[in-house]
Amino acid sequence: MRFEELNWMDIESYLEKDDRLMIVLGATEQHAYLSLLTDIKIPLAMADAASQQSGVLVAPPLNFGSSPYFLDYPGTISFRLSTLMDAVEDILRSVYRQGFRRVLVLNGHSGNDGVRARLVEVANALSDLKMNWYSWWESHGVEAITLKHSLKPGHANWLEAFPFTLVDEVPGTPKSPPYVPSTIMDAGSTREVYGDGSFGGPYQVDVAIMNEIFSITVTDILEMLKFE
Repeated sequence: MRFEELNWMDIESYLEKDDRLMIVLGATEQHAYLSLLTDIKIPLAMADAASQQSGVLVAPPLNFGSSPYFLDYPGTISFRLSTLMDAVEDILRSVYRQGFRRVLVLNGHSGNDGVRARLVEVANALSDLKMNWYSWWESHGVEAITLKHSLKPGHANWLEAFPFTLVDEVPGTPKSPPYVPSTIMDAGSTREVYGDGSFGGPYQVDVAIMNEIFSITVTDILEMLKFE
């Protein structure tokens, strides 16, 4: 159940019986042959699936994240990290004012991790606001699936190639991971190193594996929504 399906009176009625909310963060950035909105599409699909089972509301996703290293790939739109932190804090303060007290942030992009420091500051300021953070690819369940199938996760490779993120044919041959000279590179150097944008490995795997991953992440989210 998303905000876009409701009016303000519906939200008010919801708050009379529940104070939980899911907020989706992601990015608009290159993902090789996948959608530029891959980092939004994945956590939003997981949020929708969890909402269908739990009834917890899903706020409109924040479509832009912090991706300065990909700015030389056309289509990437990046917030400064400070801008992103401010935007997330403003969202939280808005929904807190209206009565939401338990918020699960579903993050789809590793470049957004710095936001968590700001969330701690918000938690100190709003002591009755309970929050949690979930980056789906960091799930122990997802890790177990990758180990079971001897697959290495990476940006824009098989791990993010869900049926709903594919927008083009992907190469059938795995990509050799490139040599990365530094963990800090400007956007031009990043494009030179990564070429098509994938960090290496298979571009796609059997949909059954992707279904395993999706299922375990939804299970994780439902457990976190209990806020125990």
